[in-house]
This record gives sequence, structure tokens and C-alpha cells, in this order.
Amino acid sequence: MIHFTSDYTEGAAPEILAALSEINLHQYSGYGTDPLCEEAKKLISYEIESENADIHFFVGGTQCNMTFIAASLRPHEAVVAVDTGHIAVHETGAVESTGHKVLTIPAADGKMRLEDLEMIYNLHRDEHMVKPRLIYLSQTTELGTVYQQKELNQIADFAHNHGMLLYIDGARLGSALTAEKSDCTLAHLAKVADAFSIGGTKNGMLFGEALVIVNDALKPDFRYFIKQKGGLLAKGWLLGLQFQVMFRDGLYYRLAEHANEQSRKIYAVLEECRIPMFAEAVSNQLFPIFPWSFIMELAQNFSFEIIEKIGADKAVIRLVTSWATADHDVEILCTWLRKFQVE
Repeated sequence: MIHFTSDYTEGAAPEILAALSEINLHQYSGYGTDPLCEEAKKLISYEIESENADIHFFVGGTQCNMTFIAASLRPHEAVVAVDTGHIAVHETGAVESTGHKVLTIPAADGKMRLEDLEMIYNLHRDEHMVKPRLIYLSQTTELGTVYQQKELNQIADFAHNHGMLLYIDGARLGSALTAEKSDCTLAHLAKVADAFSIGGTKNGMLFGEALVIVNDALKPDFRYFIKQKGGLLAKGWLLGLQFQVMFRDGLYYRLAEHANEQSRKIYAVLEECRIPMFAEAVSNQLFPIFPWSFIMELAQNFSFEIIEKIGADKAVIRLVTSWATADHDVEILCTWLRKFQVE
């Protein structure tokens, strides 16, 4: 069985494992107060072109999202996300378990539209409803699409003109930064967002997400919130070291580019075979539409997710490439895809 199910089905990049092995018997102070975490923070600060951001390390994305959102909102305030947003669909109500409602609006190819954002803001007019306070985006989106700088600028302007916060979930940020035609950069995110995360779990790390808090008002006492939510890792240096390795010489970008390049090879065959797509193909996630009969054939040899039924005889599947996806596996998949031709 060849896996195209997700980008965290493999362990970790060899460079990460080698670094972990090298420091395995060294001793460090706990809870992220070690020199490895400090060095990782300096490297990330260099990448975002800012020395004023606070940087915190988490084990996973849900933990990171929940902790930041809960810490940033007062009890009556809510989050706005698209209906495909990770916090609205795939985090088991983690944000809402902290007492904050997630308000959803329709997604357009995975993205948030200003008109929908304005609609929901205007709908919640007074104290009889929760107050929209934080806008949640993911980069890439859940459909693998990527926000351009202009789109992020517009949403950031809306947020700050309406007294709202902008938070960007970067679980797959590496793929977004290295996607073809993308003009997204870490430095730009630091200019437009109040906070954003840099995902490592889905880009070659054993585990780890870095939270970058730009807005000064959100920084005080944040470590208290991390501890309260169970996110302050005793062996914090394991996170610091991994991010240090990722950003010391561009490994973070190289691994993400490999995933994107493997995805582009598959997409070229999907185009060649005139296979329709559910969403624009720009990153390491592909969403082709196939008849059930062909999906069942594929499932005999490949692991992937079935996303949505379309009518009685078709469905959308998700094919995901990773930092470790081998050329050989891509070639085998492409051979199978060429067996299918749209009439």
C-alpha cells in the first residue's frame, strides 16, 4: 500500500533525527528555557524580519490554535472561520470547549471572502449575540489553496478597521511559502497578522508548531495560558532543536518544495487525463474527482482520503504528498491515473 493520505505519515527528516541523536545525552533546562529554543527563536525572528515578536513552541496544531484563541478572547467574543476551517471541522470543538463560539461563513475554494466576513460581522450587532473578535485563516487552506499578499492585506485591513484580530494557522505554511506563483512570505505574515503559526509536524519534523505573536497586547502572561492548557512541554528543547535545524540553512523550505514538486508531477498527469478538480491545485494537496468504480480500483493499491460524494456515482478524493514522497511512488500512482480517461 502506497500512502498519499497525509504529510505526517512518515517520521522525520534525517537531519532532524541526526540532530536529536547528537544531543540525546546532553542536559538542558526545561519548559523551553534552554539555549536551543532561544537560538531557534532568533532564527525565526530573522526569517520574519522582526525582533519584536514573541515566539512559543507547541507540540501540535490543535493545541496551538486552541491556546492562542482562548487567550486572546474575552468570554463573550467569538472566532470567524470558513466552514471548511480546521478549527470548525477537525479539532473536535477544541476552541468551543474553551467557551468561544466558532462562527462559520462559506468558503470560496477554501478561502474567506470579504463580503461574507462583512455579512457576519454586521449580523452580530449587539450584546444579545456573541461578538466577532478574531478572524481565523489557514495558509494553505484546507483545500490546498493559497492566499496571496493582496488577499491577506484586504482581510487584515478589514480586521483592524473593525477592531478584530487576525490569526493565521500555518500548519502547512511551508507548502504555501514554496507554492508556484505564491508571493506569501514569513515577513509579510508578520506585518499583517496579529499572530500566526509555523507548522513543523506536516513538514518533516517529528512534531512541533511555532506560534509567532506580533501584537504586543497579546503577549503578557502567555506562558501561563500555555501551562494551563497543558502545552508547556517539559522537554522543550526537543522542539527548539527541531526548529533550529529547520531554519538554520533553509531546510524548512527545501522539504516543503519537495512535497510541492511531487504534487505538481501528479497534477500534470491529472491534467493530461482531463480529470476534473474540486479545488485549484497549487500546493501539496490535490482534490481530483473520480467515479466510484475507479476510486475503488485505486484504493486497492493506494491510501488516500475520500472527501465528499458528488451525485450518486462520483466523489472527491484527497491526494497529499510530503517531504518524503518518493519519485518511485509518484511514478506508480501516475501510471494508475493514466488508466483513467474522462469521456
